[in-house]
Amino acid sequence: MRRFSKSFTQQEPISEAAIEAAVAVMRTGRLHRYNLVEGEKGDAALLEQEFAARLGVPYVLACASGGYALQLALRACGLKPGDAVLCNAFTLSPVPGSIHATGGEAVLVDILEDTTVDPDDLAAAAQETGARFFMLSHMRGHIGDMDAIVAVCEAHGITLIEDCAHTMGATFAGRPSGTFGKVGCFSTQTYKHLNSGEGGLLSTEDPEVMRRAVIMSGSYMLYDRHLAVPEAESFSETRLVTPNMSGRMDNLRAAILRPQLAELVSRKERWNALYRRLEAGLADMALVQPIPRHEKEDFVGSSIQFRLPSLTHDQIARFVAGCEARGIPLKWYGKSQPEDYTSRYDSWGYLEVTRPLPNADRVLATLCDLRLPLTFDERDCDDIVQLMGDAMDQATNKTDAM
Repeated sequence: MRRFSKSFTQQEPISEAAIEAAVAVMRTGRLHRYNLVEGEKGDAALLEQEFAARLGVPYVLACASGGYALQLALRACGLKPGDAVLCNAFTLSPVPGSIHATGGEAVLVDILEDTTVDPDDLAAAAQETGARFFMLSHMRGHIGDMDAIVAVCEAHGITLIEDCAHTMGATFAGRPSGTFGKVGCFSTQTYKHLNSGEGGLLSTEDPEVMRRAVIMSGSYMLYDRHLAVPEAESFSETRLVTPNMSGRMDNLRAAILRPQLAELVSRKERWNALYRRLEAGLADMALVQPIPRHEKEDFVGSSIQFRLPSLTHDQIARFVAGCEARGIPLKWYGKSQPEDYTSRYDSWGYLEVTRPLPNADRVLATLCDLRLPLTFDERDCDDIVQLMGDAMDQATNKTDAM
């Protein structure tokens, strides 16, 4: 049996420019973001300033992780213990995990055929619970109808927090992902669009939210060493009533990220070329149903999703196993148990109450997911499609060839 030889989890090497920047920081020994000499701005502060300029927002904070940014966003926006927080039924576990960690109660919202949140069910959940917060996950890089979603939030007085772990560099109607809500949260974990191993960024236009976030992140009284926060004088009250919950990004990770941020547009172009090549190949497979994209969405195709609605559970299981045997680690959300990074809402046993989610149950039962690392080229995409076709033929008994 022919196998695909490249790794789906191996990312591109860190660029020489990023390595040099990291080494320069290490040579000073000043890895902590507030350990600066006179006149030095520091890589963490510069990263925040540069990311703010890219998003077109005034305030950005660099954090220890994307998950920490989500927790910080909820706390800075005023979440109280026991508050209901709406979130997508289809998301990764750190999203409801962040709600749970901050004392909130996650309330799941159903999804549409394109895997994005259903605005009608969002309105229904808001009406049922009186929730004041919605943590919207742009799961696997799919941005839903932001016009409808924002309208529901405004109608129900809901604070919108965007989880943009998979949409850094993406837009909807020309507006950057992460700028529709009160707060946008981004990840720089290895498998995201920028790679610092772990890391996160929080953005907002609200000065008080940023003041709280900065103090909570562990600035002590050193907030004047930031470049993308409100004026230092404005912290006089916030600093005395806001707890320190240290979760800062260090200068070393920021130094690695700054050269990568400058490459984000070119990375997006490369990812989307791979995505479109693979998408076209999968569209020629009769049993594969691509996930539609909103006409206003400009995405970053670092992964691809599709459904197999006409296959039985056993046929999908054989197809996934056949892909695995051919070196293609396809993730399937219809598996009964969580695996690797893949989980469904029914495996989050700490959730107290789950609303009926009929569409999520149906869509996720046949949904598959595949990473597209930038170590691939378009010929690799063609090979993947051919091997997946072989696995499909075998799974559906069109051939017994191995």
